[in-house]
Amino acid sequence: MKFFVKIKPNAKQNLVEETGGGFYNVWTKEPAYEGKANAALINLLAEHFHVSKSRVSIVGGKKSKIKSIEIVD
Repeated sequence: MKFFVKIKPNAKQNLVEETGGGFYNVWTKEPAYEGKANAALINLLAEHFHVSKSRVSIVGGKKSKIKSIEIVD
């Protein structure tokens, strides 16, 4: 499954919200520094979709706020 995520680092809470059309908004408490927000994003999506962290990967936009995500079966 592939979809797009808009990440919002330095948020007050961790939250995953589906906006429709294969697009999600994700808020994370972690800063966008040294990959901390990306690691938090993977953890949050793994929890949200009830899969292991190893099945979630960022396939595009690692340094962008809009990322392409893939969850493998």
